Amino acid sequence: MKKILIVSHSMELGGAERALLGLLNNIDYSRFSVDLFLERHTGELFGFIPQNVNLLPENPAYACMAVPVAQVIKKLKFGVAFGRYLGKKKADEFIAQNGVKDGADVLINYSQKYTVKFMPMISKTEYDLVISFLTPHYFAANKANGKVKIAWIHTDYSAVEIDKKSELEMWSAYDRIISISKEVTNSFLKALPETQDKITVIPNMHPADFIRSKADELVPESEMPCDGAINLLSIGRFCTAKNFDNLPFICKELIETHGLNVKWYIIGYGTDTELIKANIRKAAMENNVIILGKKENPYPYIKRCDFYIQPSRYEGNAVTVNEALILKRPVVITDYSTARSQINHGVDGIIVPLQNDLCAKGIADFIGNTELQAKIKSNISSADFSNAEKIEELYKLMR
Repeated sequence: MKKILIVSHSMELGGAERALLGLLNNIDYSRFSVDLFLERHTGELFGFIPQNVNLLPENPAYACMAVPVAQVIKKLKFGVAFGRYLGKKKADEFIAQNGVKDGADVLINYSQKYTVKFMPMISKTEYDLVISFLTPHYFAANKANGKVKIAWIHTDYSAVEIDKKSELEMWSAYDRIISISKEVTNSFLKALPETQDKITVIPNMHPADFIRSKADELVPESEMPCDGAINLLSIGRFCTAKNFDNLPFICKELIETHGLNVKWYIIGYGTDTELIKANIRKAAMENNVIILGKKENPYPYIKRCDFYIQPSRYEGNAVTVNEALILKRPVVITDYSTARSQINHGVDGIIVPLQNDLCAKGIADFIGNTELQAKIKSNISSADFSNAEKIEELYKLMR
């Protein structure tokens, strides 16, 4: 039986984490044994890890990667603290010298890059396949033994600023690079054309049966009442990429310009929480835009909504869009650069402009077009959005 190691950060509520669950749920455990190493044993999705997966113990050094440096020092992990300090210093220098506007990705990359030498081995086992599922990818490359090593891309590289030299060093340690879509591949190769010979497309896999069973666990009547309003739903981290800060203004357009009675629910959390709340107040949408917060199981809410909306500025491949399609909900997404890798406009959903007024008009037109809705619902009712068969592409990468 061949052995696989998968390395990731945690099981917080995020698209990449749910994509990881999809991968884990589709592996054939009669043929492969799987060890999963998480830096932190945290997150709402932690309890959903399949029983067939061997979860490796949490390692205190790796668990220090997402806590304040002062706490790392209190835990006597001085090497990790120094690596993180040095990474922050070097990242700040690069950002200043290169006029980087948004240095978040550089900071994350450097934090792991300068910490890796202070980390213990993840495992002493020799694996047939080592998978680093979420960037940065220094730990699996340097702290695990594998005959083949692969790393996953979940990001639209046209929308982030990077240190190209550092990124190339990181990716060069891997035999293959897995992209989740053709569009993600194109943006990645535009930024890092030197990786052309390593890249392979394997779409996100989704545990369709699991999603449908979880959707039936409860009916959120009190949180999403059927009170005559059209219920819209969006799910994701509260961050720049998801564009939830503009959602109150789009909702206001739907109500005041297009005369619709809508309530727009948001599931998630993140750094933009206060900005979103402030914009809800600014738009006077307190009764129409409702933040539901974190939900361990978001699927009953997807099943209950009238339309699932992904209003993102950019995406690699929005996992929630496929989950909504699996639950047969009509989907609207904005025209981010990878949108057409997910939705065939007018066939299994619609794509609308990103600008607030045009986005609202596109949503309103779709809500009013019952004939198009019926066509799309018919199309998605017989389609399989799980991508379960793509697991065979992963098996082929092993020697």
